[in-house]
Amino acid sequence: MAAIETPTLGSGLGYRPQFRADLFAHREEVDFLEIVADHYLDAPREKLDELDLLKSHFPLVAHGLDLSIGGAEGLDTRYLDKTAAVIERIDPPWWSEHLCFTRAGGVSIGHLASLPYTQETIDVVARNVERVRSRIRTPLILENVTCVVRVPGGEMEEAEFLSRTLEATGCGWLCDVANLHVNATNFGYDLEAEFERWPWDRLVQIHYAGGRERNGWLIDSHDAATSEAVWTLYDRIVARAPVKGAVLERDEQIPPFRALAEEVARARATLVEHGRWR
Repeated sequence: MAAIETPTLGSGLGYRPQFRADLFAHREEVDFLEIVADHYLDAPREKLDELDLLKSHFPLVAHGLDLSIGGAEGLDTRYLDKTAAVIERIDPPWWSEHLCFTRAGGVSIGHLASLPYTQETIDVVARNVERVRSRIRTPLILENVTCVVRVPGGEMEEAEFLSRTLEATGCGWLCDVANLHVNATNFGYDLEAEFERWPWDRLVQIHYAGGRERNGWLIDSHDAATSEAVWTLYDRIVARAPVKGAVLERDEQIPPFRALAEEVARARATLVEHGRWR
């Protein structure tokens, strides 16, 4: 299948209420926002008003957390309906979810759990994506996740699994650059040597973020500035792939807004340098 057609949004920021006032004081420094859809499920009136306010001032895309697109038991219909209502409210050019499972036995496990890299899993994801499309017409893009443990029984490496999954589903790719770096470092594979194996022609959006190291293990904790290693990989990806938007994620230890704006500006400069943004 061909890559999905989407507009170009530029250099954006994952919205968090902690910096709302500073964000509106410096609107010109952020091209678009990514909202977490789950923050607005069953939301009270004031949260929905916040969403409407954001939409009136910024282009928005949505990012989901708990759809469990790789879950063999299928999708939670109530959760899907609630997500659909958020998507319909903001009318984004695309929305994203993680290529993982988050539910088992009808219970949310509270974690983005890695999938086995098998054809059976690809078939499961494809069925679930079709179910999503029957409810949400907005294009869905899928994000690569970090692996805590590699699931035994894999038939292929992550790059091939992702490529084949995107081909089977027709979805675009949300490339989390930090997750690529974390997995390569933790599991000892050479991203440089394997770079061309990834599905760059299907890339729509980028995530980048900072993390921490614990006992020699990198953790994608979204609580620090983006590392130079991740920036180097980001620069190479933007030079190679038709990215439509890049988003900085920061969830913990949120710094003064100026520090966030500087990362957004750095990401934008690379987009401009390679003709991805005006």
